[in-house]
Amino acid sequence: MFDNPYIQQRLHKAEQLRAHALNPYENRAQRSLSNAQFLQTFSALEAGQKETTSTYALVGRVKFIRLMGKACFIKIEDQSALLQVYLSQNDLGKEAFDIFKKCVEVGDILNVVGYPFVTKTKELSLHALCFKVLTKAIVPLPEKFHGLSDIELRYRQRSMDLIANPEVKEVFVRRSAIVACVRAFFEQKGFLEVETPMMHPIAGGANARPFITYHNALEVERYLRIAPELYLKRLIVGGFEAVFEINRNFRNEGMDHSHNPEFTMLEFYWAYKTYEDLIALTKELFSTLLEHLGLPTKLAYGDVEIDFEAFSCVPFKQALVEIGGVRSEALEDANTLRAFLEKQGVEVGGVLSYAHLLAQAFDALVEPKLINPTFITHYPIELSPLARRNDTDPNIADRFELFIAGKEIANGFSELNDPLDQYQRFEEQVKAKESGDEEAQFMDTDYVWALGLGMPPTAGQGIGIDRLVMLLTNAKSIKDVIFFPAMKPLKSNQSE
Repeated sequence: MFDNPYIQQRLHKAEQLRAHALNPYENRAQRSLSNAQFLQTFSALEAGQKETTSTYALVGRVKFIRLMGKACFIKIEDQSALLQVYLSQNDLGKEAFDIFKKCVEVGDILNVVGYPFVTKTKELSLHALCFKVLTKAIVPLPEKFHGLSDIELRYRQRSMDLIANPEVKEVFVRRSAIVACVRAFFEQKGFLEVETPMMHPIAGGANARPFITYHNALEVERYLRIAPELYLKRLIVGGFEAVFEINRNFRNEGMDHSHNPEFTMLEFYWAYKTYEDLIALTKELFSTLLEHLGLPTKLAYGDVEIDFEAFSCVPFKQALVEIGGVRSEALEDANTLRAFLEKQGVEVGGVLSYAHLLAQAFDALVEPKLINPTFITHYPIELSPLARRNDTDPNIADRFELFIAGKEIANGFSELNDPLDQYQRFEEQVKAKESGDEEAQFMDTDYVWALGLGMPPTAGQGIGIDRLVMLLTNAKSIKDVIFFPAMKPLKSNQSE
């Protein structure tokens, strides 16, 4: 594992430190200020000035070394900032300075103690009086001028990516701020944050293919959850009126730039509300996020501009005609729709129901065109097994999906709370599964029984956190906003 010649050289230098009774993997560090605090505190110093009345201990990873005989400049980086440090034989003593020159390399983590001064080139720096190696890095960092640019390697070696590409850290700092803002938003609205099971006896809450595991003690199969929906609605039945959860879902499906097999979802359920209330709340959430993050209402994403002041609502079939260019007469039945799609070059596949053909048409012809925030409403009831039927037209659901920049960001609806209707819907899903639909839902009699206790009129919604972060950080791939995305194993490392 460590037979690389460059690693061997670094291991030798670690042994040299030990030979001088210095531990290359120290346990204790001194720290007076972060690098950013140091730079801010002494920002008023001018070229040639120094402040020697006090000394300060700082820490950081060495990112640059420039040796100049009996002195050198280095740059160390902590989470907050990059800081220049000056070291000289006059201050450190010959033995310590020789140890530095022989043993310290880019990548090592140091503790330095000294005072602030400003160089002739006007760079605020630390004049070191002593140093200590805290951690000897034995794996070399990428070449400093080019960083780590190999996309696959960046995702597989995220630690190195974060060290070599500081801008990557900013994406994840922004992600944390987004999640914190979302959490605060719902708490301020009176929602209670809850946690529900990750392992389910029945895979439910969404149409998706699950991961299957085995519980040894119970001697039963369990499914990694594809959605927390049915458990969260049980809480509404139990008397909670507003709940939310931010947590992982798992779906055993394909991967692309906007899909990862495990992903983070926000789901929330609100008693005595309808899907129209959710639409209003979602608009308010985006307004709050943009304000909190200091982002403009017109936001660049790739080659397009998203106008967050231009929300619109379009019914599903109307969107097919007006946005997707589907002729009205092509929507009459499954056969005419299939013929139209095939003529348009849309790959339809095997036998599909009319509703699923509509979904294929929407995915191919409408979704990529939805750049500004668009709520698509009134989905076919067959595509919405957990949503409430519309009072006027029982063939459509009181449901919407929110699309931004050609991606689905949210799915919400007025919840089905009629236990008999729900039981029938599950039966239809079971028939679909028996006919070969691997994503159809299972029968969940326990959930139907819970509905029998009485669930108040309720609206519920899910928002994909990863895709939300992609939008607000201008990230092209979901792998750019997940610390450790799923990757196909390398042949040399099948356990990855």
